[in-house]
Amino acid sequence: MIDPTGATWRKSTYSSGAGGDCVEVADGLSVIPVRDSKDPEGPALTFAPAAWTAFISDVKAGRYPTA
Repeated sequence: MIDPTGATWRKSTYSSGAGGDCVEVADGLSVIPVRDSKDPEGPALTFAPAAWTAFISDVKAGRYPTA
């Protein structure tokens, strides 16, 4: 298990500035941790870099419709 303590987190550019639905991602680890910015001490999902890259590519291609 990777401990993301001390990782540099960045917020999604699609997150609202008003503290709404925010997702944060940390870079520079052997896995890609993703967390809810409203609960920074809570759990983080981790993804293999190849899986995260494929997911982001699919999002950019519009394969996941938004509500």
